Amino acid sequence: MNSEVLPESCVEWAVVDSDIGPLLLAATGTGLVNVVFHARPRVREKALEQLSSRLGRPLVAVPADAIPASGRLAEPVRQLAAYFAGGLRAFDLPLDWSLTSGFNRQVLRELNDSVPYGSVVGYGDLARRVGQPQAAQAVGAAMGSNPLPLVVACHRVVESDGGLGGFGGGLETKRVLLALEGVLPRPLF
Repeated sequence: MNSEVLPESCVEWAVVDSDIGPLLLAATGTGLVNVVFHARPRVREKALEQLSSRLGRPLVAVPADAIPASGRLAEPVRQLAAYFAGGLRAFDLPLDWSLTSGFNRQVLRELNDSVPYGSVVGYGDLARRVGQPQAAQAVGAAMGSNPLPLVVACHRVVESDGGLGGFGGGLETKRVLLALEGVLPRPLF
């Protein structure tokens, strides 16, 4: 299926394998709009229902093994593979921010723009960076509602006391990603 023949209003999606399990990727004509961890059938179905409802657009499945080189998902898939192989430190993808707004969007954009690969930031520090020093809990909520995890790297947000904090993909996934980026030691086994 060639994305150039799809109407701009369509959302293309695919499930791709990764080092942390299956990921659902969805893209609009504007850019990558959603990344969902652990995209096995039940999670995938729920995520697609929510995506369709929130965007109000038709969803078009693209088989992961047949993503066209010119398709909307080709570059996100290529960059994710390079990230997991250790060869990509910064995603350079057009992003569609339409699934987030207000404070959450402000926090996620700040995270995306100012917390590079291999570093972490505390919830409180991120709140200060967006001019809301008392909003550390709200920053946590913004991380939990991040529609673009991994690409907008909410795994890099930790507790000020050194704890990992929460993570929508699960703490083991957060540990794996932080180890990949050299923030945590890699497991010995």
